[in-house]
Amino acid sequence: MSKVDTSGTWTAISINPPGLEGVNTDNVKWGTPAGGGKSGYVFAGGTVDVLLDGTEFTLGTFTHQNFPITGMPQNEFDVDLSARVLFEDQVPHDFSFRFHHNETPNVGPNPEDIVDLPTRVSPETVTIDNTEYAVVITGFKQGGQIVNKFISQENGANSADLVAVLSRTGQPDVHITTVRFKGEVKRTQSDEFVEVVNRGTAPADVSGWVLGADDAGQNFTFPPGTVLQPGQRIRIHTNEVHPEWGGYSYGSGRPIWNDRGDAARLRDTAGNVVSEYAYGSAAKP
Repeated sequence: MSKVDTSGTWTAISINPPGLEGVNTDNVKWGTPAGGGKSGYVFAGGTVDVLLDGTEFTLGTFTHQNFPITGMPQNEFDVDLSARVLFEDQVPHDFSFRFHHNETPNVGPNPEDIVDLPTRVSPETVTIDNTEYAVVITGFKQGGQIVNKFISQENGANSADLVAVLSRTGQPDVHITTVRFKGEVKRTQSDEFVEVVNRGTAPADVSGWVLGADDAGQNFTFPPGTVLQPGQRIRIHTNEVHPEWGGYSYGSGRPIWNDRGDAARLRDTAGNVVSEYAYGSAAKP
């Protein structure tokens, strides 16, 4: 694969809010303005490179026009997106996704709205070289990092890239994306982490899998019942617990990852290396 063109329209909203406009366009709006304007979503596509090896690409840019509104029948609802991908053969394929919106109260300690993707894999597929693929959204790239949920500040337009992969249908694909090997917490570097994502279209049961660097005291074993959903991204911290990233921690009072170089390896229950991420002196030339 090489370059594709993407575009998108917002096809439906699960409630009937006042002031609804723009359904079946790239900019849907809703609500009675209480100041700056309506709330709404914008999707902007573009021309991007798409590979078949699990490499992430930008499906498009998502913008939430977040202004105080009134008259909403409920605070949480769904908004559906149809993302069109025009491949090199000029044949368009439409992939659908559902965004879950939380129009939080504009008062209190956390007035920011929250946008999530309850299902990240498209039900539609495309066949390439006799293999069936679907689009999986693996997160929102916001503020330089890819996150699971989009946090939208009040009184403005907030944007993030929708990061996705083209994945074979019916298969999980668990992959180490990065190692934060030098934390900001002095001495213990408790905020170090390894990030893992399921880039596949099927859930991945990683119970009993081991993350480590083949050194004593550097193994983390995933507890029973650990399942990564398609597109789900988690982090295993050295000595911190972050529920928004799965809540996984080595529980180590000392640093795990060598600042000069190391290799994180994820092994399944049979000991096979599923994914490896090397950096610094351990990285291959």
